[in-house]
Amino acid sequence: MPWVPSVLSTHRLSLMLAIVATVLAGCGFQLRGTSPVPAALQPLAVDCSDTLPGRFCQSVRDQLTLGGVELAEAAQADFVLRLRDYQQDRRASAITAQAAAAEYILRHTVTLELFTADRVPLIASTELNASETYRYDETNVLAKQREEEELRQQLGDRLAQQVIFRLAPMTRERIDAAIEAHAASQDAAESP
Repeated sequence: MPWVPSVLSTHRLSLMLAIVATVLAGCGFQLRGTSPVPAALQPLAVDCSDTLPGRFCQSVRDQLTLGGVELAEAAQADFVLRLRDYQQDRRASAITAQAAAAEYILRHTVTLELFTADRVPLIASTELNASETYRYDETNVLAKQREEEELRQQLGDRLAQQVIFRLAPMTRERIDAAIEAHAASQDAAESP
């Protein structure tokens, strides 16, 4: 005789799923690819200079869009996320007995700023970085070049995630407090 779920077992299953969902939400669990950016930062413009890698800029935009953030042009946005000074660095971190590089460190950095449409700073210029180490093998140069390129892409994606997480604390209350503090400092600077 096949098992037929009773109303009681269906109710228990629903209850267990609700409990699991509550526990996961309470511990800060979030599905991969979802954005922690609060709705208070909408609509948001992403100002990515032409000197930044297109893949990095697109990764930031994609993660924001996946998280339900409304993106707009700077003229129509209430907030602007400015990304500048993307740099990639590669250094030898270990040397063989023959004085050849045995290991490299890849390091990527980017600078971000967040401000309102009225140019009130919400996040001052902040440098983010990501790094990765990999072993180098002179006998397998092509494979190591592919590995390095994959690591560069991963570092760009990690930096994009860091940008998104840096926006996470910007709730409506924090935004309002920053605007008030900026207005107070402007008033203090103008008064004798």
